[in-house]
Amino acid sequence: MLYDAFEVQSDLAAATRAWGRVLHDGATPWTEAGYGAPATWVSAAARMMMRAGLTHARPAYGIGTVRVGNREVPVTEEAVLSTPFGTLLRFRKDLVSEQPRVLVVAPLSGHFATLLRGTVRTLLPDHDVYITDWHNARDVPLSAGRFGFDDYVAHLVRFLETIGEGAHLVAVCQPAVQSLAAAAVMAESRNAAHPASMTLMAGPIDTRINPTKVNELATSRPIDWFERNLIATVPRRHAGAGRRVYPGFMQVAAFMSMNAARHNHAHLDLFWHLAEGEGDATARAKADQIETFYDEYFAVLDLAAEFYLETVKTVFQDATLAQNKLTYRGSAIDTRAIRKTALMTVEGERDDICSVGQTMAAHDLCTGLKPFRKRHHLQAGVGHYGVFSGRKWEGQTYPLVRSFIQANA
Repeated sequence: MLYDAFEVQSDLAAATRAWGRVLHDGATPWTEAGYGAPATWVSAAARMMMRAGLTHARPAYGIGTVRVGNREVPVTEEAVLSTPFGTLLRFRKDLVSEQPRVLVVAPLSGHFATLLRGTVRTLLPDHDVYITDWHNARDVPLSAGRFGFDDYVAHLVRFLETIGEGAHLVAVCQPAVQSLAAAAVMAESRNAAHPASMTLMAGPIDTRINPTKVNELATSRPIDWFERNLIATVPRRHAGAGRRVYPGFMQVAAFMSMNAARHNHAHLDLFWHLAEGEGDATARAKADQIETFYDEYFAVLDLAAEFYLETVKTVFQDATLAQNKLTYRGSAIDTRAIRKTALMTVEGERDDICSVGQTMAAHDLCTGLKPFRKRHHLQAGVGHYGVFSGRKWEGQTYPLVRSFIQANA
């Protein structure tokens, strides 16, 4: 019933967008003719109507070229390996010289991996970049089977084996846990494709440290409450019909509720920038920036129910990795086995999703690593997203990450 109700709402939003286009097209001649505020307000309101609702369509990465040295180099997307649940996507550049190979591990938390396009764009000039491009569980047929926590870890192992020896992991947020687990599994099995380094950014290694609202919500109720209230079944109109999922629209709603005032203010700003933008290039640019952000933010994907529930239980409720109790395929994971994969952790001073100390806890678990193979960076003045995107990421955090990767290449 939960998903069916969303589908009805989605259909209504589609109708609203259609009427918004009609209204916008009708107002355009009046704005172009210089009829002033009334016309621009109508046009802006129509644009807001055209943005109603969420989408399950994956946005494009849109990285056509990147500047390497003193020239622009074309970038093409190459699907190196695909499974029903994810694609190992490479951003291929036509370069003669080799660069360190980096696997960006994207979170599976309600948004597409394209949310990290800024992170990828920053990494590209200096690295051969791959990303875990996760698929929308809504579109994965039941015949493909389940996708749980262990399956995520198995995907990372397989992706690293496909990339080859000497690759580097850069895990953003949620998958810091799975990335550390994969590194440990590969170290224990003496897998030659173990990562040369791993950079864990704003990840919940130990959620018992400085708990955030997200952590408190996860521990406030038993796991069966989450299963009863937050899990839905994909309707028949989709390829994944019958699959149990944690809907992406639930995750986006939860994140927005944490900062409702900020999101409301942003949309009010968008309206006025759209209204002013008809004759003001600066306002138009500001409107474009807000629209671009929310185009990505409102593109949602569903998570397989088993992955969501196992993550809540394993990472947020029981903190099994932090207590050396995490298992993989029935066997205990020993992070002390990691001896050759250098470790860097990055945290944001103002992160209200993964607070200070939660990611740094990885260093206490990797006791097999020599001190010179460990590094930690606390980025001042940034929240969660500022750890891996924005000006401080590009100008302050990234140079440290780049140096760390180069030192361990």
